[in-house]
Amino acid sequence: MAAGKGTRLKSKHPKVLHEVGGKPLLAHVIAAATQVVPAQDVYAIIGHEAERVRQAVASSGVKFVEQKPQKGTGHALMVARDALSGYDQVIVLYGDAPLITPATITHLRDFHAAKRAAMTILTGRLSDPTGYGRVLRKNSKSDEVQAIVEEKAATPAQKKIHEINSGTYAFAVARLFRHIDKLSADNAHAEFYLTDMAAILRKAKERVVAVAATDPNEVLGGNTRAELVEIDQHLRFAKCQRLLHDGVTIFYPQTCVIDADVMIGADTVIEPFVQILGNSRVGSDCRIRSYSVIRNTIIADGVLVLPGCIMDDSHIEKNAVVGPYSRLRPGSEIGEGAHVGNFVETKKTRLGKGSKANHLSYLGDAEIGEGVNVGAGTITCNYDGLQKHTTVIEDGVFVGSDTTLVAPVRVAKGAYIGAASCITDDVPEDSLAIGRARQIVKEGWMKQKREARAKAGKT
Repeated sequence: MAAGKGTRLKSKHPKVLHEVGGKPLLAHVIAAATQVVPAQDVYAIIGHEAERVRQAVASSGVKFVEQKPQKGTGHALMVARDALSGYDQVIVLYGDAPLITPATITHLRDFHAAKRAAMTILTGRLSDPTGYGRVLRKNSKSDEVQAIVEEKAATPAQKKIHEINSGTYAFAVARLFRHIDKLSADNAHAEFYLTDMAAILRKAKERVVAVAATDPNEVLGGNTRAELVEIDQHLRFAKCQRLLHDGVTIFYPQTCVIDADVMIGADTVIEPFVQILGNSRVGSDCRIRSYSVIRNTIIADGVLVLPGCIMDDSHIEKNAVVGPYSRLRPGSEIGEGAHVGNFVETKKTRLGKGSKANHLSYLGDAEIGEGVNVGAGTITCNYDGLQKHTTVIEDGVFVGSDTTLVAPVRVAKGAYIGAASCITDDVPEDSLAIGRARQIVKEGWMKQKREARAKAGKT
């Protein structure tokens, strides 16, 4: 179910595209469902801003059913009738409940089949069930449901029941659609509610049962900003716990932001206040120091990331050192054992094995070979106002401090660039290039200036 607006979020964006744990709510639910059944057997019922939702999760391989207009959860199943006609059973999940796990979906499916029920309700036992519909079983030991009572209609005694309706169901498809047209929209919102199927099926002498989720958090949805934040915290803490279990050290995990799809190798150490986001991959025996933000970046084994680094869509090979306060923009490739240091920015640049750029440099659209020293303050001038150009620095080059390399330009193997040079032409192999004006010294110039100021009465 992914068709709603989510008006309580007070957002212009589709509810199911709000992110927790680093990806949209709906993406978490799809990921869980596709671990139970093939993606081609998962249908996302979309409606509000349908095209945006479709594009956001299209890579998952699921199918789509459009609900237009949106007239409630029962109506969503009505419009999916043709899509589901070839199935015996269907599980209804909510696109805003991202904590659901494959294990719970599997248990719901198997329980439903074992009970041969027309409808199975996944429930949760909450310490504070306020606001939720209560599930009334025939008795405390029975699987069969007598009724679902909404909070506003519940008696004081019923409000003391802690088992709530999650809105996640399993249905026998034939029996569902045999009775679904009995749903009524005679309510304040003029919508068809899937919850009402429990009463309709019971009246038809069909079996309606309930099974409780082992972890009640799994049934919680993100209906408000506060709930989204709570879900995000739950997902991220659980992610840290799994990584700790797998041999990753995370100091103060409550301060770290690690997305759901991130992978980190054993014996890597993550210091406080680190963010590792998107599809990042971190190898083993790395150390990621505090205040670094790493997104969609691959880091090989043995890499040291010093404090305050920012990386996007980059690749760092083994035993490299990055930082402190380096910025790797998209397309940066840092070679084995290379060093990128204080306040160095790279963009679409390959820094070869063992090369160093340790201080205050900008390297954009550059191909830098092995064993290169890039002096402090070096800049590749890669943009001429209309298009980008490439700087090539071959193996073993020494680039003196405060050098400006005006692309397109090539510095051949083993060359040496004098400090403060502006290089506009290619530099041949093993040569020295100096591109600066000759120094002029005027002795006594400042003495004469001070004397002139004193004569004019100035200090």
